[in-house]
Amino acid sequence: MTEIEFAALLVRRVCHDLVGPLGAVVNGMEVLEDERDPAMRADAIKLVTMSAEQALARIQFMRIAFGAAGSAGAELDLGEIGNLIGGLLAGGKVHLAWNASRTYWAKDWAKLLMNATLLAADCLPRGGVVTVETSADAQAPSFHIRAEGSHARVTEDVMHALSGEALNVDARHVQPFLTHKLSRSVNTAISIVPLDGAVELMAG
Repeated sequence: MTEIEFAALLVRRVCHDLVGPLGAVVNGMEVLEDERDPAMRADAIKLVTMSAEQALARIQFMRIAFGAAGSAGAELDLGEIGNLIGGLLAGGKVHLAWNASRTYWAKDWAKLLMNATLLAADCLPRGGVVTVETSADAQAPSFHIRAEGSHARVTEDVMHALSGEALNVDARHVQPFLTHKLSRSVNTAISIVPLDGAVELMAG
C-alpha cells in the first residue's frame, strides 16, 4: 500500500465516523424548521445538541490520534488523553475505566495508546468495559488494555492489519494498520490476545 493510498483510507475513515452525528444534526435542524409542536421541537433540540457534542468529541479525538498534533518531540498529558477517549465513548455501550498514570508521554506513544484503546472498544460489539493501565515511568512507556464484555472478539483482518499485513486493508481496517505503524515508530511491539469474553492489548 502506498502512502497516498494509506492517507486516502484514513481520510475515508474520518469521514465515515463524522457522517453519522453530522447527519443527525442536519435532520434535527430540518425538524426544527418544520415542527411547531413544543415537545417535538424539544426532542429535536436534544438530538441536535447530542449529535453536535458527539461530532466534536470525535474530531477532538481524531485530531490527535490520527493527526499530527504538536511539534516533533512534543509530550501529551495522559489525563487529557483519557478525557478525549472518555468523550469519544460517552453515551455509547462501551464504558472506560481509565487507570493511567498522571504523567506525560511522548506524542507517538500517546497516539499509540489512543489508537489501541479505540481498537479495544471496537472489540465490544455489544458493549462492555475497556480498562486501561499504563506504566508510571514516562521514560519507559507501556500499557495493558482489557476489553471485557459479551461477545468480545477480534477479527482476523484486524489482527493481520495490526501485525502490518496490508494486503486486505480497507477503510475499516486502516485504523489497526495505523496502530501498527505507530508501534513501529516508537520501536515497540503491540500484541492483541483474544480470550474468553475479553480481548487484551499490550505494548512496551
